[in-house]
Amino acid sequence: MGEQSGIRVAPYGSWESPIATEMLTAGALRFDEIDVSDGDIYWVESRPDEQGRYAAMRYSAAGELSEVTTSEFSARTLVHEYGGGSLAVSNGIAYFSNFTDQRLYRRAVDGSDQPTPLSPELPIRFADAVVDDEHGRLICVVEDHRRDGLEAENYIGAVPIDGSAADADEIERLHEGFDFCSSPRLSPDGRRLAWICWNHPNMPWDATELWLAEVSARGGLLSPRRIAGDTEGTVSITEPQWGPDGTLYCVSDASGWWNIHRFDGDQLVPVLTMEAEFGQPMWEFSISSYGVLDDGRIAAQYGNADGRRIGVIDVESGSLTDISTPFNTFGFFTAVCGNRVVCAPAGAVVGPSIVAIDVESGEVETLRASNAPEIDPSYLSEAEPISYPTTGGRTSHAYYYAPRNPEFQAPEGELPPLVTFIHGGPTSATNPGFGLAVQYWTTRGFAVVDVNYGGSTGYGTEYRRSLNGNWGIVDREDCEAAALYLVERGAVDSARLAIRGGSAGGYTTLCALTFGDVFTAGASYYGVSDASALAEDTHKFESRYLDSLIGPYPERAELYEQRSPIHAVDRLSCPIIFLQGLEDKIVPPNQAERMVDALRRKGLPVAYIAFEGEQHGFRQAANIQRATEAELDFYGRIFGFTPAGEITPVQIENL
Repeated sequence: MGEQSGIRVAPYGSWESPIATEMLTAGALRFDEIDVSDGDIYWVESRPDEQGRYAAMRYSAAGELSEVTTSEFSARTLVHEYGGGSLAVSNGIAYFSNFTDQRLYRRAVDGSDQPTPLSPELPIRFADAVVDDEHGRLICVVEDHRRDGLEAENYIGAVPIDGSAADADEIERLHEGFDFCSSPRLSPDGRRLAWICWNHPNMPWDATELWLAEVSARGGLLSPRRIAGDTEGTVSITEPQWGPDGTLYCVSDASGWWNIHRFDGDQLVPVLTMEAEFGQPMWEFSISSYGVLDDGRIAAQYGNADGRRIGVIDVESGSLTDISTPFNTFGFFTAVCGNRVVCAPAGAVVGPSIVAIDVESGEVETLRASNAPEIDPSYLSEAEPISYPTTGGRTSHAYYYAPRNPEFQAPEGELPPLVTFIHGGPTSATNPGFGLAVQYWTTRGFAVVDVNYGGSTGYGTEYRRSLNGNWGIVDREDCEAAALYLVERGAVDSARLAIRGGSAGGYTTLCALTFGDVFTAGASYYGVSDASALAEDTHKFESRYLDSLIGPYPERAELYEQRSPIHAVDRLSCPIIFLQGLEDKIVPPNQAERMVDALRRKGLPVAYIAFEGEQHGFRQAANIQRATEAELDFYGRIFGFTPAGEITPVQIENL
């Protein structure tokens, strides 16, 4: 180690970073499910420092912040396993699902009483509720797990808000007959209900139906009818919302992009046609990408390869006016107080927060920050959007982050190691918003590329569907092409190319390390190694997902075997670290353990860390920290540098 002009010289990867591992979770909050009621703003925030507990929060019209739930409760539903839509508020009462027992509870938002159960102690889950005050009930998605040996039942149900169903044997069914349903939404006058339905093998971004019914005086649904979409078709309709004048809006990708439409009483009519995505894949309930303002205009977030923005749509003229903000990603979204929108954005150097944005002036009021430690901007690496050629003449997309630390430089002639980030999903997307998870690596001297491979959302329906039939191929090739593109630019070291990902990203990671030869190390976070096992042993929501990504199962069992890294371990030739939650129901631990055993037998360097109490996606602070440090230590020992600071070494077998 040397020193030049006050700047220390040290190998890439060994730089001392201002971002300690503990800072990844200290005060770090994830914001979901924004809602507005009587001028107050509500949301759900997950807290790694409290073993991942989900707290329902209130920001009153008077500017006071308080928690609606209590420390004994976690507002998290497990419908579809991924949850979302756990909170609803009306007339000063909050209604929420509790994680430990999955029952519905009610509590006054001012904290003047204790949570009271509304649903029975049965294996039934609830999500995406809307409060029907006129009939004294919650209308919600119900997922009933009482059919032994069979899939759970999903339907639109009603739960009384007076607690009278807490000891009931059944939940009232309002609409059933589909494999899945979501987004029950009451019109402002309470007389109409809209919702979304779809069937296997579709996912909600494949083909859905929009339904509408009149609500009778007694609360029943009169003449429920499909008004748009077709579960046998190819159009994805999501996010139904009502305007203050009773106009029904939704997001449809009939044009090849998720654009906002309105129902004119006969059909869906585009509010604005644009080659941009105004919607998101519905992995969770209550995802919201737009909101109708009091004057009938629509505030919306949207994006394409040029990035994400927010703007206001004049419904009459179909014109869009952008709002200038310091943010480049906008998270959950809603409208409030006439001319303000509330969302959970982040920017290039601005961490996640809950903010209210004035749509006229662009003025931003921060209601709740993530409380992540402040970092001197001189240490921060900003995302560079890159588009690059990949196989088949296609173009793929990613965000590149160069190493950055004003206190260090590398020895002359050295190029940095690259860590390739792979998002989960795979029907999902990464974004360029500030996050310590990326800066943790760049401040230590790593380059990072965060890939939106073919199949990712945000680039239109054709791009999203380019993964159909090609999972394990297109995603792998696009990640390899991103790394090679940066090698050709002279930006990274071709001998030190790592790839990491969780869930579906873990599958892409393992495919790249098994079927390709570009990467030289990898980290699999609860990744899929056996596609057949995933098809046979996963939950209802994703049980037919692979029909589109690979092919029908078991009819195409041979193709599943061909695409499964576990069946091609002989082709592996580089080290891997596996990090796995022991309570994971989506990708059970046996998938990682079978892969580890195979690597042991082959004599390749391998590390395995299993975490008690973790499900699919780590939520506990101590485990997130340990996993990250273990991955850093793993790369250091494989790539030949010593990370700065004190790190508990990970046990690497066959090293």
